Amino acid sequence: MAETKTETPVSDDPQTVAQDAQAGAADEQVDDTIPEFEQLKPNPPKASKDLDFSRFGGVQVTLAAELGRTQLTIQELIGLAEGSVVELNRAISAPVELVAQGVPLGNGEVVVIDNQFAIRIKEIYPS
Repeated sequence: MAETKTETPVSDDPQTVAQDAQAGAADEQVDDTIPEFEQLKPNPPKASKDLDFSRFGGVQVTLAAELGRTQLTIQELIGLAEGSVVELNRAISAPVELVAQGVPLGNGEVVVIDNQFAIRIKEIYPS
């Protein structure tokens, strides 16, 4: 037995097209129920001594020594030139901050080794 299909004639009339679209939308039922998910409990963080970080040993990290900071207006910044002196907020005897990838790691003192600056670490901050 052959199946018979009825086709709706296509109209160029914008009003007819809009009415057909509204009729089709009314035929569709919207399922607005909220799906239920299994309640999960957060996993407590493990102590770092339990984790094996050996596979990350070759990852490069930027370590910076922050000598000090200051705030300037845009006008003062524009006025800087070779020979300008900018006073920082740190005393000469104060330790410099060690920052790894933007995260404060510890502090130390500036030393010179073979005509290069270096940092002797005085404190590593607890995590």
